[in-house]
Amino acid sequence: MDAKDHLRHYLDEARKVLLWKLDGLSEYDVRRPLTPTGTNLLGLVKHSAGVDAGYFGEVFGRPFPEPMPWMSETAETNADMWATTDESRADLIALYHRVWEHSNATIAALALDAIGQVPWWGADSEVTLHQILIHVTAETNRHAGHADIVRELIDGVAGTRANGVNLPAADREWWSAYHARLEEAAQAAR
Repeated sequence: MDAKDHLRHYLDEARKVLLWKLDGLSEYDVRRPLTPTGTNLLGLVKHSAGVDAGYFGEVFGRPFPEPMPWMSETAETNADMWATTDESRADLIALYHRVWEHSNATIAALALDAIGQVPWWGADSEVTLHQILIHVTAETNRHAGHADIVRELIDGVAGTRANGVNLPAADREWWSAYHARLEEAAQAAR
């Protein structure tokens, strides 16, 4: 793989993790806010679709062909961070896949040093595809991390893969004892 393929690979892996976090959950669980700021799994997917479409679309003069009203300047604050009752999980996942395909077409079509403009960044808006690949990969991984925590709060599932290979091989009893040990250390540090 060349440098561009490596960068796209890591972005694709983060995208897959983000979508995997929805697997096996109810409509309620993928939508319910589990932090004081309302972070929820389906909202993270919706937001990531908008981010991907903007950075690999508009920035490089290759706009995503479907409307995303929740990303407009006139949209309600945080409209991209949750799914309305009219927006189904299936529709938002399918949208994310279409955005993903469009973004990867932009990545394939342009050189890493291709210049784009990020209008929402203001004065420092000139960027390269290389910068945007790193930026969007970092943001997607950040949201995959949010999704990991939210999913763990829902049903205890954690990690970057369905089989959890990036976590210690331990049963619930071990994790419970580990959690208690950390709580004890935190209490002692007060």
